[in-house]
Amino acid sequence: MREFTLDDLVGLTRTHAGEAEEGVLDGDIVDVLFTHLGYDSVALMEVLSHVKHEYGIDLAEDAVDALRTPRAVIEKVNEVIRSQSDERKKVV
Repeated sequence: MREFTLDDLVGLTRTHAGEAEEGVLDGDIVDVLFTHLGYDSVALMEVLSHVKHEYGIDLAEDAVDALRTPRAVIEKVNEVIRSQSDERKKVV
């Protein structure tokens, strides 16, 4: 599976949680807190449910508190992708 990117996250966020303010998801937002972007934990849970649906990656609900920035989400999703890839290699 390919790497999960900021563009992937922004696309899912716009589609499933809306855009808090026009253009808030544009630019260098990777280290901006979701709360500063106008998104609460409910909006983030909605986005993560679509990460699960579209990418097959289930991030535990209790991990949501630690995912406070786009970078944290991207790194966690990619960590799971790498882990799944490593597991597949072991099976082969």
